[in-house]
Amino acid sequence: MRSRHQPRDETAPGWPSVLPAPLGERLATLLGAEGRAAWLAQASAAPVTAFRVNTLLADAPAVLAELHAAGLDPAPVPGCPGCFTVPPGQRRALTETAAVAAGRVYIQTPSSVLAASRLGVRPGDEVLDLAAAPGGKTLVLAAALGGAGRLAAVERSRPRFYRLKRNLAAHGAGWVHTYLKDGTAVGRLTPERFDRVLLDAPCSAEARIRSDEPATFADWGPRRHRRLARLQGRLLASGLAALKPGGRLLYATCTFAPEENEAVLDTAVGGGGLRVLPLGELPCATRPGLTEWEGRRYHPDLRHAARILPQGPWEGFFIALLEKQTRISGG
Repeated sequence: MRSRHQPRDETAPGWPSVLPAPLGERLATLLGAEGRAAWLAQASAAPVTAFRVNTLLADAPAVLAELHAAGLDPAPVPGCPGCFTVPPGQRRALTETAAVAAGRVYIQTPSSVLAASRLGVRPGDEVLDLAAAPGGKTLVLAAALGGAGRLAAVERSRPRFYRLKRNLAAHGAGWVHTYLKDGTAVGRLTPERFDRVLLDAPCSAEARIRSDEPATFADWGPRRHRRLARLQGRLLASGLAALKPGGRLLYATCTFAPEENEAVLDTAVGGGGLRVLPLGELPCATRPGLTEWEGRRYHPDLRHAARILPQGPWEGFFIALLEKQTRISGG
């Protein structure tokens, strides 16, 4: 009889013994054989170096000309405007350029940029970034406002909060209102204030596990999923309470675990007053959100969520776009 800690036969070939076997089994189910192989390739190799041109301080043609003059070979990421990659051997050279030092370039994965962009921020909106550090997505939101509107960025960790403030100031977004605060309390303190809310929730970061860095998977497992899901649920309730009726919230994680994604959203959506909106055509390989996992059925509209598959410059991600239709208490 197969132990629950042992992978199925189809997962075993090529799976490193250093990584948890149940993780390989779950990824094969969630991502498919090819998706699991792509995840393993990313987990075992040097990360792709991707960046975004910071339009708060510069425009793409000028920055690309500057990088070419420095001997770099940036290539655009299709479907992610303003996003580029450089060859693996040029990562250090990129980080040492004046463009990075002056904030004209921000090292960031296309998946992260896409998540913030799909919130659909418009000039004049009042926007909340509920778990904002280190600030990469906050900068995407700031650029989308186009100088009109208000952006609040909340972070509960003191060291991460000050890193957030430094990043925003260095990249031309010192005008963003920053708050050292527990995000779970924001909905109670600012009910129905915001047009758009971004919740890039703390998660088990399965997309960022490195096979040569045991600390990235040392505590992986069901207990961690459950612990994080409780926090994610409280943050989501707070974000929804802070959202105006008719407003939209983008929920994102860099994990594949349904316990931290569909299960968290199902509790909120099942309470009524919310719609899960289609994300539209995405420029990367994805799988739709689950409507069932391990015997638990989820709201059928969660099929509109998406798992971004690890492929090329794209890092694994989960995103879902919610629209609030009626008053929801929380926080």
